Amino acid sequence: MEYFSLSYWDYFVFGAFFVVLGVIGYWAGRGEQSTSSEYFLAGKKLPWYVVGGSFIASNISSEHFIGMIGSAMIFGGCVAFYEWGNLVVFSLLIWFFIPFLLASGVFTMPEFLERRFSASIRTMFALVTVISNVVAFLAAVLYGGALALQSLFGWNLWFAIVALALVAGVWAIYGGLSSVAWTDLLTVVVMLVGGITVTVLCLEHLGGEQAGILEGFREMLARNQATTGPWREANLAVAANTTGTPSYNRLSIIQPATHPLLPTLSLPFVVLSVSIWYNVLNQFMIQRVLGAKDMYHARMGIIFAGWIKVILPLVTVVPGLCLFALFPEVLLGPWEEVRPEADRGYVKLIQMLVPQGLRGLFLAALFGAIQSTVNSVLNSTATIFTLDIYQRHLVPDASDRHLVRVGVVSSCVILAIAIVLGRYVGQLGGSLFEYIQSLYAFFAPPFAAVFLLGILWRRINVYGAWAAILLGLGMGVALKLYVQLDSTHPAWLDPFGNQTAISWIICVVVCVVVSLATPSPPAHKVGSDVTLDWKSLNIFRSHGRPWYASVSFWWSLWFVVLVVLIGMLSDLKFPMPPS
Repeated sequence: MEYFSLSYWDYFVFGAFFVVLGVIGYWAGRGEQSTSSEYFLAGKKLPWYVVGGSFIASNISSEHFIGMIGSAMIFGGCVAFYEWGNLVVFSLLIWFFIPFLLASGVFTMPEFLERRFSASIRTMFALVTVISNVVAFLAAVLYGGALALQSLFGWNLWFAIVALALVAGVWAIYGGLSSVAWTDLLTVVVMLVGGITVTVLCLEHLGGEQAGILEGFREMLARNQATTGPWREANLAVAANTTGTPSYNRLSIIQPATHPLLPTLSLPFVVLSVSIWYNVLNQFMIQRVLGAKDMYHARMGIIFAGWIKVILPLVTVVPGLCLFALFPEVLLGPWEEVRPEADRGYVKLIQMLVPQGLRGLFLAALFGAIQSTVNSVLNSTATIFTLDIYQRHLVPDASDRHLVRVGVVSSCVILAIAIVLGRYVGQLGGSLFEYIQSLYAFFAPPFAAVFLLGILWRRINVYGAWAAILLGLGMGVALKLYVQLDSTHPAWLDPFGNQTAISWIICVVVCVVVSLATPSPPAHKVGSDVTLDWKSLNIFRSHGRPWYASVSFWWSLWFVVLVVLIGMLSDLKFPMPPS
């Protein structure tokens, strides 16, 4: 393989990125180790643009640059739903969950579950969160980034993982959430600029030197309709090897029940389980919301994140469609080799299209994506370990300074574990994106079901919650084993989305039945700080004025734009721009 070569200008751009990042991280982290509130929640002083930028930067990583683009190459435009489908949960966050969670005054989501249910559920959720953060986020992100560096520069995989971990984790360990959030703001700008630059270069290549980007976009859509030539053959191979259907529409989110990534019938349940768990219950995402200045800044931060989600498919999906348009023959090889090869597709685009002088920008974008997620996950995992496990069970009277020191040490230990696990993620086979989503499908349903029912209905008690959690986790394992071991299982059980839907529905039913069959929860477990009181929850408070700075205006505009975009992806005859 021919590896990347960098010019002096590339080294300058890449070095300048880290110099600026270092200055911001140092400035933002000064004095943040004085109290646990400063270290773990940035002193609750983050403005909306930092909340939103950090929310997105924490979300986007090698999983997207490597795994999601590879999945888009195989499955097409439907992958954009993973960005635009946040419409429902972001709206719930803005209007209901943010007022509710900020009013509760919690540091962590396990702390909230203790107030609503019991200390044992707090500990259980804290342990599951720590495990899922290390296995489903840190290890996978480090592996994906190291794979890119290995493909681009020929680096040893172990060395790449260790280098990424050390560079990425430094600001989370030094300055806590404040350093993480402010460096994330720079990172998300670099990621978008670098990612969109690659997309533009790819569309120009497809369109030819004379025709330009618009013709390239038209050509990309035409080839992804897969009606002729090698594109049709490749698309038939995707249909046969994944959905089991005779044909496949690459440009629609309306997909059959056997679709590996997006079985349409399961989408409402995936939103109510995985999306709720990821965006609301997941500490490394919700932590920057809890660290906002006030409700207005928290809400506007999520709206800002929502607008970034509108354009993210230009970075995470369109390159995958371009890869299919350029290299359909990749999908005609042995299927067990197709998915890992697709994960390397973005690297192939970079090698082929990005000239010297711009490679440093792309490298900064990739490193930025990885370091922002590693920083965020590391800080939130240390927060949960320190406050929900260490302080809760080992040293309940620990001082603020002592807790901060524990947070620093636990960050180092967690990072070391993730480095070791990251080396072996690739040996599991399959797509990086699907690996991560499959783990979400295991962890998310029981806790999302318990959280939603617990805040919406005061009759839900700790017995119902425990029954749903234990059965849900067991159901996740049982479904995966059944699919792996029984070759006669129905094909619609293969997609992790359908497994998620089944598990979530069963968890809801069990939680309700067991709660109704056991005593009602005590009054202090169903107060207005832990259950939604529709009379006291003033969702129209803290909107901001004048109208052009208001939450309502920007949310309404964002909502309409996303509905139109999702509607376009639901059209079986995707509109083509004129030649």
